[in-house]
Amino acid sequence: MAGEEIEREKKSAASARTHTRNNTQQSSSSGYLKTLLLVTFVGVLAWVYQTIQPPPAKIVGSPGGPTVTSPRIKLRDGRHLAYTEFGIPRDEAKFKIINIHGFDSCMRDSHFANFLSPALVEELRIYIVSFDRPGYGESDPNLNGSPRSIALDIEELADGLGLGPQFYLFGYSMGGEITWACLNYIPHRLAGAALVAPAINYWWRNLPGDLTREAFSLMHPADQWSLRVAHYAPWLTYWWNTQKWFPISNVIAGNPIIFSRQDMEILSKLGFVNPNRAYIRQQGEYVSLHRDLNVAFSSWEFDPLDLQDPFPNNNGSVHVWNGDEDKFVPVKLQRYVASKLPWIRYHEISGSGHFVPFVEGMTDKIIKSLLVGEEDVSESREASV
Repeated sequence: MAGEEIEREKKSAASARTHTRNNTQQSSSSGYLKTLLLVTFVGVLAWVYQTIQPPPAKIVGSPGGPTVTSPRIKLRDGRHLAYTEFGIPRDEAKFKIINIHGFDSCMRDSHFANFLSPALVEELRIYIVSFDRPGYGESDPNLNGSPRSIALDIEELADGLGLGPQFYLFGYSMGGEITWACLNYIPHRLAGAALVAPAINYWWRNLPGDLTREAFSLMHPADQWSLRVAHYAPWLTYWWNTQKWFPISNVIAGNPIIFSRQDMEILSKLGFVNPNRAYIRQQGEYVSLHRDLNVAFSSWEFDPLDLQDPFPNNNGSVHVWNGDEDKFVPVKLQRYVASKLPWIRYHEISGSGHFVPFVEGMTDKIIKSLLVGEEDVSESREASV
């Protein structure tokens, strides 16, 4: 009996050791699997983070960066704005205009150099300065840029060049959208403004939902998604417009499907490839194109439809020009904005697309209308809104 008892105790002890060893092995295996999953998860997160991060900007004038070739002014925060001048010397001019270029463009693309008649410049004594917006060309990027900051940059540019207490604005496309910011933040500095085919932020709070949805639906899906990303997930804008899985913005890609018939005719004359493209993007596409999208389609601090007349004493005017076949900016939205701002002088050009300033004679008409109130209504009409 005693022998049997001892044998049972030995078996029990052996079973306990086996159970303990199995538990230890299971625990070890479970711990290893958890560690492996954690490492994999962290690795994936690191890969995703690295993928969506834009490369460092190639700052103009910095070691390894592009060379400074244009005059620049230094802003209060240390950034620089590059500029170029046209027309009458500024200290002899009667009218002084600041030109604000559009998306994926630069100061060298100014239509004034090629489409504003020298005779009109001499007759009206016009001076124009065009500048590279932050991140484009030779102007330093502003990673904290906003509609307000670019308006204040423009005010500093005017002061740095000694343009006087007031000046005119000519904003084309996304430059026209920025002109709304100037009308909000620095209206006291403006003598007048022309917004030509100005871009519209679909998320301005006073735009009716049904109208914006209708207008948005007219865009190509690739462009819809590009704007959605810029608005809802701006931290993904670089990745979205550089990845190869889905179609990117047709504007960035230069896809001709976004142009109207007249736009295509103009491009066939001017050339389909912008000779300044390398200059425009030389500091990096993120600090130029992608940041521009993020600012333009962000949640703005103000809504242009809330603006008051900056010239209640009729000592200036604000004009909006838009082609009725513009495939970039839906004309229905432009008409609605104009209808809610009765002080806007709205001109709708029949048969024109987005390239209104490049239509023969149109730049002269726009400038005459802005500076001296003259316009030829045979080719432009006040649209019913």
